[in-house]
Amino acid sequence: MSKLKIALCQMNVIDNKQENILKATSMINEAVSHNSNFVVLPEMFNCPYSNDKFIEYAEEEKTSPTLNSISKLARQHETYILAGSIPEKEDSKIYNTSYLFDKKGNIIAKHRKMHLFDVDVEGGIYFKESDTLTPGDKFSVCETEFGKVGMGICYDVRFSQLAHINVEKGASILFYPGAFNMTTGPAHWELLFRSRALDNQVFCVGVAPALNESASYHSYGHSIVVNPWGEVICQLDTREELKIVEIDLNEIEKVRNEIPILKNRRNDLYEIIEK
Repeated sequence: MSKLKIALCQMNVIDNKQENILKATSMINEAVSHNSNFVVLPEMFNCPYSNDKFIEYAEEEKTSPTLNSISKLARQHETYILAGSIPEKEDSKIYNTSYLFDKKGNIIAKHRKMHLFDVDVEGGIYFKESDTLTPGDKFSVCETEFGKVGMGICYDVRFSQLAHINVEKGASILFYPGAFNMTTGPAHWELLFRSRALDNQVFCVGVAPALNESASYHSYGHSIVVNPWGEVICQLDTREELKIVEIDLNEIEKVRNEIPILKNRRNDLYEIIEK
């Protein structure tokens, strides 16, 4: 199956876990009514984006009410759901973790954010995820009926090595639930997604929370889909919105035949060694 409809759920996240789950449920139900094959939620879709809330909202995978709700929806609608990310607790550690559910409601992949967002931009944003979160250390590529997909989260998109390894493992779509802010978003969001798509000649998808001006952290929104030619085929604004985007994976082979970047790489001169 080369064509699929991806639903971008750019939802408004508030300081109420149950309301966030209900909002995600509503958007998933609507997405399925438009024949979406693959529904994507934003980074920290059940939780305000702040270190204190990561601690308060953290859930263990096996007992997570958030993941249980998404699993039931995937099974009910027989659709793939990429559950953006949630604060996942294991032992005494908290991770920023994304989960992929198959059409039977099973978790078939999870990605713990590898690169933590520790920044201090002069005149802009100061934020250190490492004050609360622990970084992941595993690559996340998973087989679906549409082929393999690769997973990252937000700040991970800045690291080309992660994207390259995921594509070397066979990924034809790179998903990055993310929450860039109002400093880094206008400067780099579109540029990074176009770069990762163009570098690897794949589709690159980013889904963000909507801008909530009453929150302490202001998400840039602008959920996006970029094709293997590096063209933006969809980009939202800052408002809450559900958008269905159809892509054709046959475009990947076409672009790679026209400009054979992957074949022309000088792997005899450079390589990435995965630990």
